[in-house]
Amino acid sequence: MAATGTGPDEASERGTGGAPGRGISRRGAAAAMGAVAAATAAGQVIGTGTAEAREGADERPFRADTRAGTSTRPNVLIILGDDLGWADLSCYGAPEIRTPNLDRLAREGVRFTDAYSAAAVCSPTRFGLYTGRYPGRLRGGLEEPIASPNELHGIPPGHPTLASLLKGAGYATAMFGKWHCGFLPWYSPLKSGWDTFFGNLSGAVDYYSKITAEGRDLYEGEVPVESLDYYTDTIADRAAAFVRTKHTGPWLLNLNFTAPHWPWEAPGDRAVSAEITARVKAGDAQALWHRDGGSLDTYRRMVEAMDAGVGRVLRALRDSGRERDTIVLFSSDNGGERWSYQWPLTGAKASLNEGGIRVPNILRYPARIRPRQVSGVPVITQDWTATILEIAGVAPAASHPLDGRSLAPYLLRGARPPEHDLFWRTRTSRALRRGRWKYLRQPGTGGGAAVDALYDLAADPREQADLSLRHRDVLATLRARWEELAKDQLPYS
Repeated sequence: MAATGTGPDEASERGTGGAPGRGISRRGAAAAMGAVAAATAAGQVIGTGTAEAREGADERPFRADTRAGTSTRPNVLIILGDDLGWADLSCYGAPEIRTPNLDRLAREGVRFTDAYSAAAVCSPTRFGLYTGRYPGRLRGGLEEPIASPNELHGIPPGHPTLASLLKGAGYATAMFGKWHCGFLPWYSPLKSGWDTFFGNLSGAVDYYSKITAEGRDLYEGEVPVESLDYYTDTIADRAAAFVRTKHTGPWLLNLNFTAPHWPWEAPGDRAVSAEITARVKAGDAQALWHRDGGSLDTYRRMVEAMDAGVGRVLRALRDSGRERDTIVLFSSDNGGERWSYQWPLTGAKASLNEGGIRVPNILRYPARIRPRQVSGVPVITQDWTATILEIAGVAPAASHPLDGRSLAPYLLRGARPPEHDLFWRTRTSRALRRGRWKYLRQPGTGGGAAVDALYDLAADPREQADLSLRHRDVLATLRARWEELAKDQLPYS
């Protein structure tokens, strides 16, 4: 059984692994997801039979805490996993991976079952989170993902971001970990509203050497630095130190793990790191992808190390005395890769099937939101930007209206959740979700012509029964809406 209590336990923080977690049957997972989607379509929200519920935790349908809230402006801690699959946490049904700290975070807040990333790959989702807008509104957001330095590919320094807007309202801002929204000299977190940055600019680095195909990628601000410790631990410790620092006002902290993104290196895998680093230095541009490495056990240890790092940051937050007044949001930048546990979803990172875009989302805000709750409301990355700004009392820039919808009235005052269409596109695919329905167009088998499909996610979260011929009217409506939204965004070149 996952650890209980108000804060992470010491054994969990050390990331020592341990016995596999209790599993959830495929039939049970599918039934739970179907029930949630059906309730969502009907305008209801329900609890689900997760690992935590099976072990006796009192997960309850979502209910806003409408009691008088705090007058203190909340701190904001946003934690991103990298390529973490929808069911890669114990509280989402992972049968082998143990994540006691994130499970506890879920018990102390709201766990979302139908949460989505803004895109199926890294960079566009981060564009969506930082700007609160569709990635396709900026040239750099069309890159899937940004792979190398280019003056056109990044968040322009003058563009409003979550960090710049909160900074303008008196927040201290910091980012530790992966940026992946443009390279120096044109782009960096410091140019987009963050006061403090320690991390990598690219999409992935070796966990020990911090090497990429273009050299070492680790910066303190905009100055290259060296660190040979395990990266997951390093950025978690940096984040914990920031939280423990005495601040005179509220703060925004983005903790962007590269875990569990390739290369497949868990704590202690220095020999694996040395081999990959040597291959990269010898000119093997594909070495970092690590197609010839990894295992389920390595992946488990990578995720558990991330969970342990989260535990250390949450302990620092509790010790700071500001836990109650801090919004903590955990998510992933897209769906999982080859070692992820995705059941019952199909597809993976880079696809617009559910497995490529449905991600774990956990929100905790003790001052205003009751614990042990589950929500089946569909929510997407940009919605969190709008939600955080509203709760913080900060208006978005009129010149750059948000595409996300704030969940603040729903979360804090018990209002009906926002009803809006969730939209995705790639160079070759498109998708739109409205309630229980999902419109999906992807290239045909063997690279053939694109095919339109329609799925009822309430009954079919695996996207196996194409209902496009039975419900031609629904398909036509969703397709027309997709075209309407796409028309207002930049075209792919």
